[in-house]
Amino acid sequence: MKKLIALLLALAMVLSLAACGASDAPAAEAPKADAPAAEAPAEKKAEGSVYWLNFKPESDEALKELGAMYEAETGVPVKVVTAASGTYEQTLTAQIDKSDAPTLIVVGNQAAVNNWGDYCYDLTGTPVAEERSTDAYMLYDADGKLCSLGYCYECYGIICNVELLEKAGYTKDYITNFATLKEVAEDVHARAAELGFDAFTSAGMDGSSSWRYTGHLINAAYYWESVANPDAWVTCPPSIEGTYMDNFKQLYDLMVVNCATPRADLANGGFDAGAEFANGEALFYVNGNWEWSNLESKGMTADQVHMYPYYCGVEGEEKIGLNAGTENYWAVNAEADEEDIQATLDFMYWVVTDPEASAIAVGTFGTMPYKQAVASPNPFYGSANEYLAAGCDIMECVNGFQPNVDAYRATAVSAMNEYNADPSDANWEKVVTAFVDGWAVQYAAVNG
Repeated sequence: MKKLIALLLALAMVLSLAACGASDAPAAEAPKADAPAAEAPAEKKAEGSVYWLNFKPESDEALKELGAMYEAETGVPVKVVTAASGTYEQTLTAQIDKSDAPTLIVVGNQAAVNNWGDYCYDLTGTPVAEERSTDAYMLYDADGKLCSLGYCYECYGIICNVELLEKAGYTKDYITNFATLKEVAEDVHARAAELGFDAFTSAGMDGSSSWRYTGHLINAAYYWESVANPDAWVTCPPSIEGTYMDNFKQLYDLMVVNCATPRADLANGGFDAGAEFANGEALFYVNGNWEWSNLESKGMTADQVHMYPYYCGVEGEEKIGLNAGTENYWAVNAEADEEDIQATLDFMYWVVTDPEASAIAVGTFGTMPYKQAVASPNPFYGSANEYLAAGCDIMECVNGFQPNVDAYRATAVSAMNEYNADPSDANWEKVVTAFVDGWAVQYAAVNG
């Protein structure tokens, strides 16, 4: 399931929390023998113009710099207007039918495709689409039209200190599934006094940390359920089955048992898992690519770390990669004048292929999944790309569908704290109830 079904990441995931790349953009697939190479855009002329209605307020300055560069090089005017945070849909609605409507817009999930698909130019076969380094991060309408292309993404999983892993006697490639992850974690925990470090950092269940489990780790259970029934997860399902809650349990238990902090203390919070990891006190740390700047500021280097997928014991998990996704998808306004459409396509191609332009874009976006875009210095994107290059599927971030998210997660935290205090089967059933039955309850609260 390499085609990302639009799932707004978990950024909506509360990554509002933090932000929810790869030394390189995801590895390119070999071209099909019978597929002609895409032609680069012809030399640009000062015809048409570009109007980018930007989705990311934090990127406003960088994108305006890109626009000015392109205009200076080609004579093609580029206007960048940034919607205020949380107002993109309203802004797009207000702008799309004006005579000077945006030509480059964001259509970031399947619901947006349903709303805006008629305005989306078919990007199939365009030079910018042919520059993709992965067949993920593409959104289609019901007729198969390629409506939008992801221009950046985020990833999360189990961060590992590979130097400590080697000190414990294992290579980075040894861990390929839950069985090998469990073997390493339990061995390191048993030898913690001898090694000088434990297996996992603390898994604090206070508000500053619980999202890593109730928002992120639970995605393993959601994802595998969505694989079994993808049609039910195109938009937020009104209920979930909970088929893979036992898999979630064994991964969560592995983390809280093989840790220096007693699980009964996790509810108190106040832990600094990032510092524990950076100080070499633990081998594994559950987090995402956004954590790199913090780890780097504490003295860690890119060659010290790797990120593993959420292995949880599902058959075939050896061919799964990191949790990855985005809400940042480019679409071209099909209602724009023909010369403006072409100017916009040429501009997009330039952004992902020009070394200086892509460096600016990567600097603000974190990474870009295009073959000629400059490499991101963030090593966790490198991990994501390693899995893509090996033919692994992305673990899509379907946790972005969590209904009435704050109330939903609060109920789950309460149940998980009770379970940590007394890890009985009866208390685990309360966790299952919170996640599974709670989904239907919160969906109804929001949707009636």
